Formats: sequence, structure tokens, C-alpha cells
Amino acid sequence: MVTVIVVATEDFEVYHDVVAELRDRGVTFTTREPGEGLPDRTRVVIRAAGEDTPVPAGVEAVVAAAGDARRAVEEAVAVLRGGEGRTIVGVDPGPRPGIAVLADGTVLAAFQVPLAEAAAVIREETEGAPDPLVRIGDGARLRSAQLVNDLDDRTVELVDETGTTPYLGTGARGMGDVLAAVNIARRAGEVTDSREIEPTPGELQRIKDRSREASENDRTIDEGLARRVAAGELTVGEALAAHRNRDGDDPA
Repeated sequence: MVTVIVVATEDFEVYHDVVAELRDRGVTFTTREPGEGLPDRTRVVIRAAGEDTPVPAGVEAVVAAAGDARRAVEEAVAVLRGGEGRTIVGVDPGPRPGIAVLADGTVLAAFQVPLAEAAAVIREETEGAPDPLVRIGDGARLRSAQLVNDLDDRTVELVDETGTTPYLGTGARGMGDVLAAVNIARRAGEVTDSREIEPTPGELQRIKDRSREASENDRTIDEGLARRVAAGELTVGEALAAHRNRDGDDPA
């Protein structure tokens, strides 16, 4: 008989969300009414907050909240693995960084979000984890620097990302950044507290070129606005809007 997770709750919303999450992950589980006897070799009982489902010695109880079933399922699966281990987040920086969350070498979650949202996602995924580690690839210099500086409340390592992007076969298009993030998470780097954001003339010119390509009337932002884009203070679109407003022009 395999070790099982038992879902025992009278809260329909929690029950529905937890069962759906377990099925999506292919995790073996069963269900019981609160207070009903548990199967042999039960290791984890998932229940809703405020419920006092009896849990015998040797069985872990995990509390699930409506709308946050994923975290409860991750905690339950960690018990079956024998411990949570250290949470490590790998990040492949770019305009839409790939983000992978690992524990004990197992991928728990993956994301690809705009750069401006990446730090918030990483904080949320590591909230409450003991001594989490964030590993950021060093390839996109300005973007990795922005993430390092945004995550000054987390332990961050800069990782040589050479060779972390895998070959993508048929049907895998669009997965490269996330898969690279997994590889970055598994590669040790150098701990850093901050990273200087001083764009080179070439980097500033590329930002200016991007602004001209994004503008409908070939408008090019100046160096001051390009520096603010490089520092992550503005997007190219926001810099164009600031440039138009300063010149008193109608939106392009």
C-alpha cells in the first residue's frame, strides 16, 4: 500500500481546490469525512483552517486556505519527500524572466512574468521558507542587476548562466527561459548584496533604438530617460510618454 495524503474537510471550496491541485500534480491521495478513520500508512491530512480533525501520532496536519491550495499541497508533498529542504529559486533574467522554484531538487512551481513583477513573485514564493536562496543568471547584465537590487531582503547568488538554456525540440517553443531558470537554480554562484547599474554607451543606444522602434513617429528618447529605463525605473513605453509630455506633444 502506498503512502497517502488524506483530504478531510467540510469546507467545499478548500476541498475542491486541494483535490484539483493534487490531481494536476498526479499525487496519490484519498478523501475522508472529518473524524472518519484514516487509511493505513496515512502520512498527511489536509484540512481547512478552524477545523479540528483528529490526527493520530505520526501523521502531519496541513492547513489549507481557500484560494491557496497550491501552498498546502506543496507542504504535504514535502512531508512525503522527508522534509522541505532549502527553497531555491532560479531566475533567467530578461524582459520576461523565467522563474523556477525548487526544493530538494524538485521543481515546485514555474513562472514567466514581466521584469517589473519578478521580485514580487519571488518574495511571495519564498515567504515563510527557512533561509531561501535566489540564484540569478548573469547574462542580461542590466536586468540581473535590477533583480539583485530589488531582492535586497533575500540571499542572492549571481550564477554563470553559460549553457543553461537547453535545446528546444518540437512543441517546446517558449519554454526556454523557464527551463534555463531550473538549470540556474541547480548551479552554485557567488553571493552578492547589490550590483551596480551603470549602462555602457552601447546599452544606452540599444534602449534608444528600442524607443524609436516602439514609437509610431520615430521618436527617440534622450540619454537621461534611457538611463532610467536601464535602471528599471521606467519601461520604454513610460519613457516615451515622459518624452512626449516634456515636449508638450500629443501622444504618438
